[in-house]
Amino acid sequence: MSYASVFRPGLYTGQVVIVTGGGSGIGRCTAHELAALGATVALVGRKPEKLGTVKDEIASDGGKASTHVCDIRDEEQVIAMVEAVLAAHGKIDGLFNNAGGQYRAPLRDITTRGFEAVVRTNLTGGFIVMREVYVRWMEAHGGAIVNMIADIENGWPNYAHSGASRGGMLTLSESAASEWAAANVRVNCVAPGAIASSGLDTYDAADTPYIQNDIAREIPLQRFGSEAEVSAAIVFLLSPAAAFVTGATIRVDGGAPNARRVWGPLTPSNKSQPYDGFHRAAPPAILAAKDKS
Repeated sequence: MSYASVFRPGLYTGQVVIVTGGGSGIGRCTAHELAALGATVALVGRKPEKLGTVKDEIASDGGKASTHVCDIRDEEQVIAMVEAVLAAHGKIDGLFNNAGGQYRAPLRDITTRGFEAVVRTNLTGGFIVMREVYVRWMEAHGGAIVNMIADIENGWPNYAHSGASRGGMLTLSESAASEWAAANVRVNCVAPGAIASSGLDTYDAADTPYIQNDIAREIPLQRFGSEAEVSAAIVFLLSPAAAFVTGATIRVDGGAPNARRVWGPLTPSNKSQPYDGFHRAAPPAILAAKDKS
C-alpha cells in the first residue's frame, strides 16, 4: 500500500524539501506525500527517535529522507541544520515550516514566560528557519516556502498566545512574499482548523469532552479534517502549479470561521467524508476512544 496522492507521480523528483516538525502529525504526513512524489525530504525536529521512525517508514515505502535534529528556537542549531542539509543534498527547493505548538489556557492565566515560549516556537523559530534557508540558498536559486499558521480568523479564544504568534507568521509571510519575489522565492501559508492528528492527544485531560463532543458540531462540514487534506494544500503551494501564488493563505478548516452562532445551530450532518490519502494515518487516541464509546 502506498500514499494515495492526488498529484502526478514524480512531481517532486530531484527536489529537496525541508519539513520541520517532521516527526509526527501533519509534518509526518506531508513528508510522506512529498517523498511518494519523488522528493528527498529533510526531516527536522527535536526528537531523533521520532524522526528516525518517519525516515524508516519513508524508506520502506521506497522514498528518500534524511534526519536533522534541531531546536528551531536556537539560531545556531538552525544554521547548522541548514548547512547540514546543503552538505547532504546540495540544494533546498522547498521548505515546509511546520514546527510549533500551543496549549489551552484563558488569556488572563497565561504567564509571560508561557506566552514568550509559544511565540518563540511558532513565530521566532519559523522566522529563523525561513531566513537562513533564504540567505544560504534560496536567495541565489529561488524556491518555495509554506509556513504553518492556524484557524485564527476572528481571534482564537483560549489560545491567544498561539493566535498572536500565528497572526505574526501570517503577516511575516506576506512581507517576505513581497521582499523575496525578485529572487523567485514564493512564500505562502496554510491554515488548518480542527484536524484529526496526533496533536489532539497533547492537550490536557480537561479538554477531552470539548474535543470529543463539541468541536465537530461547530464546523459547517461537521467533522474533523484529515492530515492528508492539509498535506494536499501544502504540496500544491510548493509545486510548479502555484508559480503565481505568493503571499496567500489556504484555509483547510471545514468552513469553521464562517459559522456564526447568532444564525442558530448548524444542521447536523454526516455527509462530508474526509480524504484519507495517507496510508499510514492513525486516528488520535482521543478520537479513537470516543468512537469506541
